Amino acid sequence: MFGWDDDPDLNITPLVDVMLVLMAILMITAPTINYEEQITLPQGTHSKVKDKTPTITIRMDKEKKIYLDRDVYTLKDFSDNFMLKSKKYTFKSDVFIRADENLAYKDVMYLLKSVKDVGFSKVSLITE
Repeated sequence: MFGWDDDPDLNITPLVDVMLVLMAILMITAPTINYEEQITLPQGTHSKVKDKTPTITIRMDKEKKIYLDRDVYTLKDFSDNFMLKSKKYTFKSDVFIRADENLAYKDVMYLLKSVKDVGFSKVSLITE
């Protein structure tokens, strides 16, 4: 009948079925398990909040009038007046220039050059 030399056939189908069911149960329940451990966090250092540098907004309308804060200047006298007024700002301040689109290119560039000549390096032209 059966001897030692015969290769026995193992039926592993029930084992695979049980393992697949267990794996499906594990996959469904694992995301819902929450582990909560009480930990104490170390105290951080108290650092200063960096002071925000003030921004300067300069507007120029189509009649070449320049508005800085509440003051109004003409294109000719803006450069000198801005040099005097710039002492209350730091040179790290951001300067935003808003100019009317109907102005000549040279007028806007003169305004930009006047601001840069005073010592401001962060000068931007604002568009719509």
